[in-house]
Amino acid sequence: MHPATADLDLGTVLSALSDGHRRRVIVELARLPVDAERTCQSFGMPLAKQTVTHHFKILRNAGLIKEVDHGNRKAISLRKHDIDQRFPGLLDVLVAGADTD
Repeated sequence: MHPATADLDLGTVLSALSDGHRRRVIVELARLPVDAERTCQSFGMPLAKQTVTHHFKILRNAGLIKEVDHGNRKAISLRKHDIDQRFPGLLDVLVAGADTD
């Protein structure tokens, strides 16, 4: 379901981050404490539910987020440790770039 850290591909990650909505999700998660969870709806994306689901699937398949199943609900969290290990500094650049927008 989630790619292994060693399998995270820079091209796939950058492609996933090319969309502003997905980039905003990653930046918001990066600003939270490590392993913090949020629901997909908590991001308030002004998009159809199917489109939001698609965006989160792309982020998950790229290895940027992981889904956590709590039985009656699902949450997502950033794979911060894995991303930092595979692509050191990437999250810092994204957050810094968002701060200048």
